[in-house]
Amino acid sequence: MSDWAYAQKDKSEELCRLHYFAVKKKQGERTIEFVITVREYVSPLDPTMPFFAQADREMNQNAVAYRPSGWGKSLLEALDMCLRAIRKFDYEGE
Repeated sequence: MSDWAYAQKDKSEELCRLHYFAVKKKQGERTIEFVITVREYVSPLDPTMPFFAQADREMNQNAVAYRPSGWGKSLLEALDMCLRAIRKFDYEGE
């Protein structure tokens, strides 16, 4: 456990460390940039999933809007799950 995790006094505080990533998706003539925030929880609700990644933009807006996200046991697993969703769906905004 990292030293910063000891700052949490109660699980209800949901203390987490934030990791930021940016990725560009080429879609037709456009290039869309996504910022992905990965949260690393000290005491996750599900102990097997301490990492949660979420993109800053919704996809598939013209049908059922979906914000790419992913949970995982590691930062890589959560980030990879989020990136797969970005690659899978079209960005239909702006």
